[in-house]
Amino acid sequence: MSRVRTSRLLRGVTAASSALVLSMGLAACGGSDSASGDEEKTISIGIPSGWDEGIAVSHLWKAILEDEGYEVETETADIGIIFTGLAGGDFDVTFDTWLPLTHASYLEKFGDDITDLGTWYDNAKLTIAVNESSPAKSLEDLAGMADAYGNRLVGIEAGAGLTKVTQEEVVPTYGLEKMDYVISSTPAMLAELKSATASGDNIAVTLWRPHWAYDEFPIRDLEDPEGKLGAAEEIHAYGAKDFGERFGDLEELIGAFTLDDEQLFSLENLMFNSGDDVDEEDAVEQWLEDNSTFVEDLKKKAGVS
Repeated sequence: MSRVRTSRLLRGVTAASSALVLSMGLAACGGSDSASGDEEKTISIGIPSGWDEGIAVSHLWKAILEDEGYEVETETADIGIIFTGLAGGDFDVTFDTWLPLTHASYLEKFGDDITDLGTWYDNAKLTIAVNESSPAKSLEDLAGMADAYGNRLVGIEAGAGLTKVTQEEVVPTYGLEKMDYVISSTPAMLAELKSATASGDNIAVTLWRPHWAYDEFPIRDLEDPEGKLGAAEEIHAYGAKDFGERFGDLEELIGAFTLDDEQLFSLENLMFNSGDDVDEEDAVEQWLEDNSTFVEDLKKKAGVS
């Protein structure tokens, strides 16, 4: 089993058990409590479970940082655990914070104790997606056509911002209370999506852009006439409160980092659609070979050597 698949198995870990893992093990990951004396070259990355663009970009940065001489540790956990870790010094950085809507509640709680390191993608959207051949065109259609979708809406992790918005805004606004909203995990949702589209069955799932599933499966988004899923969002990197003090040049480098759709989808497809024998490191190595000037261009943009 590849490390990509292994990391996906971690997504069922509860917040309580994740917190225990953090309290017992993450002190050695390079957080501010480390006694190593060389904290500026040791860094920990928190990867929110279930969000493939975050997984892909986190491993891209792991490779970049290791090439720059950093010792890098990564940990996959629920987004709430990661923000708690950033604020408490157990994590140094995370690369998958959606604003202004999806992760707003975490910024309200932890904003004074963390640092916004910049936006790397600016056209992210939460969506409800269906197979292309299915009848519904908008979320308004879905309640009346629920039977055609087995009366099911397949979701992802309970702690995801997308799950919260769907529960609190989408379901009541569009009268979807009679549908079985299946809160599971991203791997389970994608497995159902793959099976349904392969067999020609109708399916409705919670999803988001950017995601490689839009390249892989024949799916489309349902229109959201009431705008309950929000407009396009930005994806930010966030660091610990003292990130700039400990990682001055790195703060500039992350602040200059951006990916366009072509770059991001090519990275995701290498990482998630290249077979079980390709792990995160293999995918990133290939992507950096295919984009041979990426790191040097990033350094020039950031003004660092």
